[in-house]
Amino acid sequence: MNQTLLVELQTEELPPKALVKLGAAFANGIANGLKARDFLEADSVVTTYATPRRLAVSITNVRPTSPDKAIREKVLPVAVALDKDGKPTAPLAKKLAALGFPDLQIADLERAQDGKAESFFYSHTAPGSQLAEGLQPVLEEAVAKLPIPKVMSYQRPDGETVQFVRPVHTLLALHGDAVVPLSLLGLAAGRATLGHRFLSDGQSFDIAEASQYAAALKDQGKVVASSDERKETIRTQLLAKAGADQVLMPEALLDEVTALVEWPVVYECRFEDVFLAVPQECLILTMQTNQKYFALTDNDGKLRSRFLIVSNIATDDPAAIVGGNERVVRPRLSDAKFFFEQDKKKPLASRLPLLANVVYHNKLGTQLERTQRVTRLASNIAQRLGYDVALAERGAQLAKADLLTDMVGEFPELQGIMGTYYARNDGENEEVALAASEHYQPRFSGDALPATNTGLAVALADKLETLVGIWAIGLQPTGEKDPFALRRHALGVTRMLLEKRLALPISALLADAVATFEGQAGFKDPSVEVTAFMLDRLRGLLRDRGFSPNEVEAVLAQNPDRVDDVVQRLEAVQSFAALPESASLAAANKRITNILKKNEDALAQAGSVNPALLQDEAEKKLYASVQRVQPEVDAAFERGDFSGTLKTLAQLRDDVDAFFNDVMVMAEDVQLRNNRLALLAILHRMMNRVADISKLAA
Repeated sequence: MNQTLLVELQTEELPPKALVKLGAAFANGIANGLKARDFLEADSVVTTYATPRRLAVSITNVRPTSPDKAIREKVLPVAVALDKDGKPTAPLAKKLAALGFPDLQIADLERAQDGKAESFFYSHTAPGSQLAEGLQPVLEEAVAKLPIPKVMSYQRPDGETVQFVRPVHTLLALHGDAVVPLSLLGLAAGRATLGHRFLSDGQSFDIAEASQYAAALKDQGKVVASSDERKETIRTQLLAKAGADQVLMPEALLDEVTALVEWPVVYECRFEDVFLAVPQECLILTMQTNQKYFALTDNDGKLRSRFLIVSNIATDDPAAIVGGNERVVRPRLSDAKFFFEQDKKKPLASRLPLLANVVYHNKLGTQLERTQRVTRLASNIAQRLGYDVALAERGAQLAKADLLTDMVGEFPELQGIMGTYYARNDGENEEVALAASEHYQPRFSGDALPATNTGLAVALADKLETLVGIWAIGLQPTGEKDPFALRRHALGVTRMLLEKRLALPISALLADAVATFEGQAGFKDPSVEVTAFMLDRLRGLLRDRGFSPNEVEAVLAQNPDRVDDVVQRLEAVQSFAALPESASLAAANKRITNILKKNEDALAQAGSVNPALLQDEAEKKLYASVQRVQPEVDAAFERGDFSGTLKTLAQLRDDVDAFFNDVMVMAEDVQLRNNRLALLAILHRMMNRVADISKLAA
C-alpha cells in the first residue's frame, strides 16, 4: 500500500548560510532517485524540511515495491552466437551466464534484425524492488552529492570515523508507520528524533507515522520543521513588533536568521539615542552584519533607537535575553561612533596623496593614478554634456578618498556612503558630496541611476575607465568568471546613456577613456571589443524590457554609436511591424541587402541613378516614388519622428513589389545593371535609416 515516506538526518548545528541549499539538495536527491527507480506516483508531493539541527524530506504516495518491468535485452549478434554449423558458441553461453540466464536455449531467444545484422534478444519481466532496497543507494547518493561547504570528520561512539558537514546523531526513515531498514554514517534507521535543544526535555521521542512528522516536531519537540514556515513566522512577528515603524528586512538576513532558529520568537531591544548622531547606514550595517538584528525606522526612513532580535528561546520573561543583546550591540555601535568622530577630524582631500600607497592593479598603477584618469575622463564627459566641469573634476578627485577612512576600513560596504557624509562635513558642494556615493550607481540590476549631473559624469568615467583598463590588460570576462564586474559596469554605462537620454557617442567616450592611459606600458586599445560587449549587454537589457529579439536586432544590428534614442527607434519598429505593408517591405529589404552585398564591386562603380537608363515601367515608377518619398523620410528622421519615418516607407510597398516582379536587376547590359543597383542602394539607405527592417522578415 502506498504511504508517505519520511527520511531525516538529525545533526549538530548546520552552517546557516548553506542550510537552504543543503535542505533542497537532500530532498531533491532522494525524490529524484526514487522517481528514477519508479517508486513515486505522478501525484507524489515532495516537502523539504531544514532546521539548524536537521535535514528531512517527506514524500507522499510512495510505493512499497516498484512495479515489475518488462525488459528486452540484446544478447549477442547471431554471427557471434552461432558457429558455421548453426550451433551455440562458447561466447553465447558465457553471455547468458553473465545475464543471469545460464539455462536458456536458442529456442528461448528472439532473432531479430539489429541494424545491418541480426542479433539474439531475450525478453523477460524483472520483478520490482522493495523500497528499502531502492532507497538505500538513493540515500547514499543524495548525501554524497550534497553541496557541503566544508566536510567534517568525526568519530562515532563505536570508534568509526565518518565524514559529513556536521556530526549526525540519528537517522529516521519511515514508510507510513513502518521503519525502513536503512543505514548511513554508522547509524541504523529508526523512528526517533530530537526536539529543540532548550525548549524540549532533551529526550528523543518517536514519530509514530511519517505524515505526522511536522506536527509531532512542533507539539512534542518545539521545532518548526519547515524553513518557509519559520521565515513567515519571523516576518509576521517582526511586523507586529514594529508597530507604526518600518522594519528593515533584507531577504538575505531573513534567510540567515531563519537558519539559526528552530522556534523563532521576536523581542524588542534598545540602544542609547546618542548613537543616532552616527550615520544610520553605519549603525544599520553593524546591526545586520555582525549581530543579525533588524533595524527600525520611522515613516521618513530615519533610524529609531529600538531594534528587533530573533531568539531561539520562548520565555515569559525575556529580560535576560534583551539585556544580553543590548550589551552585545553597544560596543559595536561605540566603535562606529569612534570611527566616525576620528574620520571627521581629517578632511577627505588630505587623504588623496595616500591613494598612491594603494595598488589598484599591478599593471594599471595605484588608486591615485586611477583617480587622475577618472578625473580627466569625468572632465571630458562634463564638457560634452554641458555640465559644470569644475564640480565633475572635484567629485572625481574625492570619489575614492573614503577608502582610506577608518569607517570604510572596518565596513567596506560603506564606501561611497561615508564619502558623502565626510564631504558634507568638509563643506564641499552638495553635488560633489553626492558624487562619492552616486558614482557607484547602479550597483546592481534595477538599482537607481545617479540623480545629479556631477554624479552622472563621475559614474560614467569610473565605469568606462574600469572597462577599458581591465579589458586592455586581458582580464575581460570569460564564461561565468567576471572578477572585476565588467558586465555590471557595461550595463551601468548603457543604462545611463539610454535612460538619461545622453547624446554621447560610444566611440567618443571610449576614445576619451583610452587617451587617459596614454603611456601605460603594455596597453592595447580594446575599444572595438568593449563596444561589442556593451551592445551585447544592451541587447539583454532591451529584451528584458519586452522587446522581441528581432526588434532589438533590427536596431542594434547597425551597431549604433549613440544609444540615447534606441528605445524610440524600437517603439517605431514595433509600430511599423504592425502595419500590413511591413512584412512585404521587410522581405524586400532583406532581398535588397543580399543583392547589394553580392555586388559590392559593381555598386562601387555604379554612381548615382541615371533616369535616362530606366527602361521598365516598374523601375521608372519606383524611382519616381523614391524621389517623392525621400524628402518626407528625411524630414521625419531629422525631427526624431522615427515612427513617422518608417510609416512613410509603407507608401512604397506596391512599387517595390512590382519592381521585383517585373524587373531583372542583374541585366546583361552592365550600364543597365549598375543603374538598377544604384536605385536599390538609394532605397536601401532610405529603408534602413531608423533600423534594419530586414531583421523583421521571418
